[in-house]
Amino acid sequence: QVHLVESGGGLVQPGGSLRLSCAATGRIFSGNIMGWYRQAPGKEREWVASITITGNTEYTDSVKGRFTISRDNGKNTVYLQMNSLKPEDTAVYYCKVYQAGYRYWGQGTQVTVSS
Repeated sequence: QVHLVESGGGLVQPGGSLRLSCAATGRIFSGNIMGWYRQAPGKEREWVASITITGNTEYTDSVKGRFTISRDNGKNTVYLQMNSLKPEDTAVYYCKVYQAGYRYWGQGTQVTVSS
């Protein structure tokens, strides 16, 4: 079993920055993929970014150039640095780990971008 805990959400003005963290504990295997998803009110959950164990990254188009995903394999932690935030980035952000055919989700952290 894998347990994920996100942190770092909050209220920020447009143009501001936030850094999300997600710490994974439990049976962590090498070769996993870690990622971030988000769900805005009234919308479906959408993929934001992913990073492999070797550091290969992918982003959804709407966050390219503004968000950076990274990971610390020694700490089993994934980060999401979010810059130039926009009101449309407002959502609950979820961390996900995919390994050995299983998907594990965190409880989510709220990000609100508003003046």
